Amino acid sequence: MSDSKILVEVKGLHKSFGPLKVMDGLDFTLLRGENVAILGQSGSGKSVLLKIIIGLLEPDEGEVSLWGRSIAELEDAELNVLRRKMGMVFQSGALFDSMTIFDNLAFPLMEYGVTDEEKLSKVVKERLDWVNLSGIEDKFPSELSGGMRKRVALARTLAADPELILYDEPTTGLDPLTSRKISSMIHDIDRRVKSTSIVVTHDLDCARKVAGRWCYLSGGRILAEGTPDELFESDSEEVRSFLRDISVNQGTDSQATGPGAITSGKE
Repeated sequence: MSDSKILVEVKGLHKSFGPLKVMDGLDFTLLRGENVAILGQSGSGKSVLLKIIIGLLEPDEGEVSLWGRSIAELEDAELNVLRRKMGMVFQSGALFDSMTIFDNLAFPLMEYGVTDEEKLSKVVKERLDWVNLSGIEDKFPSELSGGMRKRVALARTLAADPELILYDEPTTGLDPLTSRKISSMIHDIDRRVKSTSIVVTHDLDCARKVAGRWCYLSGGRILAEGTPDELFESDSEEVRSFLRDISVNQGTDSQATGPGAITSGKE
C-alpha cells in the first residue's frame, strides 16, 4: 500500500474527558477516494473521532496524520492549509442564523480570500443547485425545514471544494423519506466531486448508500471493519447484535442491509 494513497492515518489514539475514556489506542486509516461509515453505540466516540481528525479536539496520546503529515508537528499556518482541504457537515447543520443562505455559503470562500462578487455568486448558485435548492439565496435558515437546512449545510461545505468531507449524523432528526433523499444526495455528490468521506451515522440505509467500508467503534477502538456483509457476519456478537437490533428498530429490510445487499456504496 503506497503512503501517497493514505489521506488520514490515526495511530494509538487516546482521549478522555475527566474519568471517561473515549479513545483507548484507536487505529484508523482512510485511503484517497474511500467512503467509510463509522458505526457504534451512542457515546462510543464516533463524533469525537471526527473532531480530532479535523483538529477541533486534541488527542491525549497518539498520532494523527493528514496527507502524510503529522498534525502535531505542524505550525498553525501549515495546519490551516490542511484544514482548508477538509469540510465538515455538523449534525445540527451549524448554519449562521443571522445570515442569509447566500452569506452562509459565501462565508468560507471569503475566509479563504475570495472577494470577487461574481465568483461568489456563481459558486453559491452552483452548490445550491447541486442540493436541489436553487433560488433560496435570500432566505434565512429559520425559514427552512430541517431537511433543507441539512442540504444547505452540505452545500456550504462543498463551496470550498474540500478533498475530504466529514459527515456527523447527516440524517439524524429527519423523517425516513427525507433521510433517503439526503443519503442519495451525499452519494451523488461523492460521485460528482470524487471526494473522500467519513460518515458517522446510526442510519444503516444511509451507511449502505454512501459507504463501501463500515467500521464499528466500541471500547475506544475499531472492533470490526469491512464490507456491510462482513460486519453482518462478524465473529463479534456485539457487532452482529448491534446491526440486528438497529435494523429492527429502523424497520430496515434485512435484504437491503444484510448479506447479499449492494455493498460497494457505488451504485
